[in-house]
Amino acid sequence: MTEKEYNACVTEYADNVYRFILKNLRHEEDARDVVQTAFEKMWRNRADVDAAKSKSYLFTVAYHQMIDHIRKVKRIQLKEDFNEDVRVQHKQENNLKKVLDQALARLNETQRTLVLLKDYEGYSYEEIGKITELSASQVKVYLHRARLQLKEYLVKMENVI
Repeated sequence: MTEKEYNACVTEYADNVYRFILKNLRHEEDARDVVQTAFEKMWRNRADVDAAKSKSYLFTVAYHQMIDHIRKVKRIQLKEDFNEDVRVQHKQENNLKKVLDQALARLNETQRTLVLLKDYEGYSYEEIGKITELSASQVKVYLHRARLQLKEYLVKMENVI
């Protein structure tokens, strides 16, 4: 991969990778750190990266960085002091988006990752299998179960609203 191809990859995929990681981590700074580390690894290994497969390589590296980050955070278990007076006000979110985010948050880490890769990013079962180191049939089964859980939660929410 040349420097020009690397820069094109950054331009084309940075937002998609960031969105994918942010949906899983739900913390902007951590997501930025994971994405930056993924791009840094790709830069260091650019001689071995095929430009045609750069998207898959990037998502794979970012996914593994995210898993490492989650494991690290679970070990540390820092508690942040929360001050009620210094709350940041965000603009009003769309209720549907909020419900979908809540539904995704109820899924386990693997299921959420599979749903995001398939339905948000449009990867095939085989590509997802390579990224997550699962077989295509495992991806299909886990994705099916995740979608059933999402459907069950969304139907309950529909009855509440």
